[in-house]
Amino acid sequence: MRIEKLRAAYGVQVEWIHFPLHPDTPAEGRTLQDMFAGRGMDIPAMKARMVGLMAEEGLPYGDRDMTYNSRLAQELGKWAETQPGGGAIHDAMFKAYFVDAVNLFNVDALVSIAESVGLPSDEARQVLKDRSFSDAVDADWRRAAQDGITGVPTFVAGGYGLVGAQPYDVLESLVVKARGEPRAPAV
Repeated sequence: MRIEKLRAAYGVQVEWIHFPLHPDTPAEGRTLQDMFAGRGMDIPAMKARMVGLMAEEGLPYGDRDMTYNSRLAQELGKWAETQPGGGAIHDAMFKAYFVDAVNLFNVDALVSIAESVGLPSDEARQVLKDRSFSDAVDADWRRAAQDGITGVPTFVAGGYGLVGAQPYDVLESLVVKARGEPRAPAV
């Protein structure tokens, strides 16, 4: 993946900042048809573009027809980042959502995802029940608004930013512009 390549070449550190993407989506989700109604979107073309972008990145992409509210997933992700190895939850949630079309507002589904990456299911369930990382996600949403972030993914380095899926050379230019220095090749 491009980000892993940047990590290896430049020592890039990734910090997940959550963004309120369609926060009005109900718990049961919405069809893509409903979400884009009246906006002149060609959903099959949009899906084909995403399949291509994901293939370039070496990532799978399913044929999902629904979108789901990601608020609880963001709260679980914030908690997972505080746990040893918890960062793996982001890739697991990506696969669950974009490949398997899992409703990421479903507590049982989220607990199962946490468990699949080695996190304790009882703690994950308690975090979701108590909403104990809600304030942290609220802070992320405020930061995203303050930083002018309007879409995902957004990449920020050294005060410069890029929105949307970007080719490696564009992301590398961002890192270089932010004064990143390449690491010496491994011997």
